[in-house]
Amino acid sequence: MHCSKYFLGFLFSFFITSLLFAQDSTHVAWKVNAIKTSEKHFDLKLDGIIQKGWHVYSKENSSQGLEGIKLLLNDSSLLNGKTTVLAKNIVFKDLVFDNQQVEVAFDSVHIIQSLFFKENIPTNLKVRLSYFVSDNNSLLPEEQSLLVSFSEGVSASIPNSYRIKIPTIDLLHPVSSCDVQEIAAPIAQKSIWAIFALGCFAGLIALITPCVFPMIPLTVSFFTNKAINRRVGIFNALMYGAFIFLIYFLLSVPFHFLDRINPAILNNISTNVYLNVFFFLIFIVFAFAFFGFYEITLPARFSNVADGKSSVGNIFGIFFMALTLALVSFSCTGPILGSLLAGSLSSNGGATQLTAGMCGFGLALALPFGIFALFPNLLKALPKSGGWLNTVKVVLGFAELAFALKFFSIADQTQHWGLLKREIFIALWVLIGALITLYIIGVIKFPHDSPIKKLNLTRIAFALFFGAFTLYLVPGVIKNSGANLNLVSGIVPPANYSIYKDNNNCIHDLNCTKDYEEGLKLAKASNKLMLLDFTGYGCVNCQRMEQNVWSNPEVLKVMKEHFIVVSLYVDDKKKLALEKQFTYKGNDGIEKEIKTVGDVWATFETENFQNNAQPLYAIVSPDERLLNTPVGYTPDAAVYRNWLLCGLHAFEK
Repeated sequence: MHCSKYFLGFLFSFFITSLLFAQDSTHVAWKVNAIKTSEKHFDLKLDGIIQKGWHVYSKENSSQGLEGIKLLLNDSSLLNGKTTVLAKNIVFKDLVFDNQQVEVAFDSVHIIQSLFFKENIPTNLKVRLSYFVSDNNSLLPEEQSLLVSFSEGVSASIPNSYRIKIPTIDLLHPVSSCDVQEIAAPIAQKSIWAIFALGCFAGLIALITPCVFPMIPLTVSFFTNKAINRRVGIFNALMYGAFIFLIYFLLSVPFHFLDRINPAILNNISTNVYLNVFFFLIFIVFAFAFFGFYEITLPARFSNVADGKSSVGNIFGIFFMALTLALVSFSCTGPILGSLLAGSLSSNGGATQLTAGMCGFGLALALPFGIFALFPNLLKALPKSGGWLNTVKVVLGFAELAFALKFFSIADQTQHWGLLKREIFIALWVLIGALITLYIIGVIKFPHDSPIKKLNLTRIAFALFFGAFTLYLVPGVIKNSGANLNLVSGIVPPANYSIYKDNNNCIHDLNCTKDYEEGLKLAKASNKLMLLDFTGYGCVNCQRMEQNVWSNPEVLKVMKEHFIVVSLYVDDKKKLALEKQFTYKGNDGIEKEIKTVGDVWATFETENFQNNAQPLYAIVSPDERLLNTPVGYTPDAAVYRNWLLCGLHAFEK
């Protein structure tokens, strides 16, 4: 126990020194060789010479928190059996661990690891070693990267397999100055406001849940009745609403630091297969909580602490009252907020759009407290709490199930599983829509439902709405129905991801490819232009462009006659063959490991176009010259067509 506490004392040192020693170590000099033992079988032999006066903790020791020497590869499936560490370990009293006896290696250490290559043998393979060293005073973590050469490996022209930087693409000096940049800023601004409006809508839905709605009259009455005069009561209620807004704004702030450290990190998070499967599962859990089978709450100690401080008779007390509301209402607002957060992350707008959504949510949740404080007579117009609140909650549960499918769909497409094709997705939504309709009219019951004596106009109206929406979706399941389903474009999988089509089919039967070099060959052979389409399986706006803009007859005609569409999926998680994986050093001097298809095209986009957003469209000639300024999301088909023609005219001239 004492050792573990002492080891934690080195935690700060661990993070600082790991930055200093992450790449090159002066304490152990390593040499590595690969010895062939049989067909596609090799033994890695690593010999380390330890600097005089230092020792290596070569053996795992859980009581001291030491993991020994760890050997890591980009592809762990190559490891054949356990790593063998050979060293003359000496047991001595280590000052670093309060004179406890620890086994360490002095002078030298040797490692043997068997490898088996199922496919091609690469020319080079990167190996990483991590371990701890000490001079009996300081404990330091070290990590070294070593390159192993295989004499019979596949030719190592790896960087040439995927060219990243195209020197002839000059972003600052395209062939033509015509572009649609004048509409880019308004569209970006519109996108921010759209996310903000979506956040407001989510906040309004949260208001009519059983956890929040009854709190409105109670809280407003508390402030207005307890205050020494009406003016003070109004001020307190307004501050309460302002603090609710502030709390939800603050929740988005950490994402800005992540976005600044690595602009692509939020896109990587939103398309991460494990995270999307997690969202899928957690939304199903949320759904059944909304159905009333159990309740999800934050640990009571959080709300108790906040509630205890809310009794402080000043502005801090009001803040903690707002925090208490946010915590105790989590069982209702959490799933809605989770949907908003996950949706914002998937919108490829970085942390700014996330903040816009959270601010919209906080504003909608806070607004009623301010309005009813100013006009308390309006409280009489509020409907009374009752069974209708549980009906709203159950309908939201069905909505959570529908959202869950979206996240599984992203994982399915990025991993090429082929499990949730467009028609299957839509069929499941049709089923959910039918269940909502049957629930509203009372055919289906849930645990906390009140009996329905008769159908009122509100229930009938909502039943008709959900029934009509369900019928709207039905043609999307039928082969060759031609249903675009524009209302849900970007949410359901694209039309070319269909059970009726080969996965390689191009959307709208365009001339297309998913590889830049292949697109370049096609462009040269046909003397057509390349339309570089930086897109993503999880990109909603990309799919809206494909479904709503590219399908426009005039746009489609231009694209078919004059362009090769090169769709580069930046979130494609398909692993590159080992011999094609490489390390790329960017314009900023930072090295990046290129392991997946998505890594290639994401890096290609940032290096050539200094952009990491999707969609991004660029027109490139067969001699690899940029013809006009690239554009992003352009929902106006006429504007997009003019931009295509601008590039075409530049090429013809």
